[in-house]
Amino acid sequence: MGKKEKEKDKENKLRIITVNKKAFHNYEVIEKFEAGIVLLGSEIKSIREGKVNLKDSYVEIRNLEAFMLNSHISLYSNASYNNHEPERVRKLLLHKRELLKLDKKIRTKGVAVIPLRMYFNPKGKAKLEIAIAKGKREYEKKQKIKDRDIKRDVERELKRY
Repeated sequence: MGKKEKEKDKENKLRIITVNKKAFHNYEVIEKFEAGIVLLGSEIKSIREGKVNLKDSYVEIRNLEAFMLNSHISLYSNASYNNHEPERVRKLLLHKRELLKLDKKIRTKGVAVIPLRMYFNPKGKAKLEIAIAKGKREYEKKQKIKDRDIKRDVERELKRY
């Protein structure tokens, strides 16, 4: 079994919880990283139910530690008084060299660190795929939509004949 085959098997075993579709529309992804998340018990149970929203969330670096802000994990219905705050700041777990790289890149104007998707790895741990991304301008977004529509029309015509 080759290296590429192993990577495909690994990708197939990931159970994706949520994808930040808005991020792919608003940003151009430069580089991706995998980060662990520090979670409470009621949060992980809510995540297993799929009650997560990464829509407006972003990552901030403070004192060489990464934190995810504005992510929403709904309250777990079966938790009693031990429930969590839905939009609390969550610490991300990254290697020091990755944190240094992120910190260096984030200082560039127009560059942000954003979460792309949350998933369970094959071992059952919740992971977050974050990316260094550059904001797209309005005309770039419109051009991408236009290209996608043209491609769809061409495919439709080719399918017809």
